[in-house]
Amino acid sequence: MNDRRNFIKTAIGASAGIFAARRLSGHEFSPYTLPLVKKSQMPRIRFSVIGLNHGHIYGQTNSVIQGGGELVAFHAKEDNLAAEFAKRFPQAKRVQTEKEILEDNSIQLVVSASIPNERAPLGIRVMEHGKDFMVDKPGITSLSQLSSVRKVQKKTGRIYSILYSERLENRATVKAGELVQAGAIGKVVQTIGMGPHRISLSSRPEWFFDKKYFGGIICDIGSHQFDQYLFFTGSTSGTILSSQVGNIHYPQYPQFEDFGDALVQGNRGSGYIRVDWFTPDGLNTWGDGRLTVLGADGYIEIRKNVDIAGRTGSNHLFLVNQKETQYIDCRNVDLPYGRQLVNDIVNRTETAMTQAHCFLATELTLLAQKNAIKMGKI
Repeated sequence: MNDRRNFIKTAIGASAGIFAARRLSGHEFSPYTLPLVKKSQMPRIRFSVIGLNHGHIYGQTNSVIQGGGELVAFHAKEDNLAAEFAKRFPQAKRVQTEKEILEDNSIQLVVSASIPNERAPLGIRVMEHGKDFMVDKPGITSLSQLSSVRKVQKKTGRIYSILYSERLENRATVKAGELVQAGAIGKVVQTIGMGPHRISLSSRPEWFFDKKYFGGIICDIGSHQFDQYLFFTGSTSGTILSSQVGNIHYPQYPQFEDFGDALVQGNRGSGYIRVDWFTPDGLNTWGDGRLTVLGADGYIEIRKNVDIAGRTGSNHLFLVNQKETQYIDCRNVDLPYGRQLVNDIVNRTETAMTQAHCFLATELTLLAQKNAIKMGKI
């Protein structure tokens, strides 16, 4: 018991910060404005990128480079997206067809943020060519796609990894995982995940407003929350108790959804999820993302992007247990996903994310989306 307490104390102390000045911006760099990273070691794998349709591709690419990957090539149909990517990553050669990447036997990993409903078919082609695949969320947009991906992944033994950035690229959420595993709040009972987003209408492509491309709001941004629910509760099975979706504020886009929520029950805890596109322009970041992890002996609340109570910056964590209420500044917490993924590619292990977790998070997300009750006008 004393060892466990010492571990918890060390884990908290390692990142407990003062309430002093943080970065000047009101939020951490978004995935598409991340600074370029320098290689921290000799490359251990060669990788390429196919599909640049979401800005998350910059965070994905940086993650693999930081983890020990050498970016060698990329393919994109859109010249404007390709030009920006080439500017950020001049070391990568633009190729004219995805075939040039898929048939290059020196490439071990393909990374993608293509249009969402095109991601699973691409991932299947990648795995069939003997390569591992890391994709932006949602990595799969239908149950039929999931079935096909599962079959090919089992047959080929390749990695199909979805980078859920709200957990894997958020330092406060990574720290929360360390604290929960150390027993800081006891047995986890429930997670509550909130994923509000700013819509920024003028910057969105046409496909953004048609759910046949993005799968629906729960499929899209709700997938983050299902990933976190499974991770923090440790559940290995789950049932969707209820879910609903609606288009409340944007009737000019009849195939769009701007609100969704779901209630899930698993074998090791329950979860509530709410996502929306209602972040007001008055907030100094794209969304006040929150996660509450309730334990039998305390709880953790994460304010991922902003503390509206006044602290500047992002990655705010609040820990409440039987002894105290503590604020932990998580801006310097290590993000291990990229390094772990590269290790998994080299060693054929599952340290970044198990395949079972990846597919179960996707399955629950898709079931919640498929069975959601359609909300009426408010």
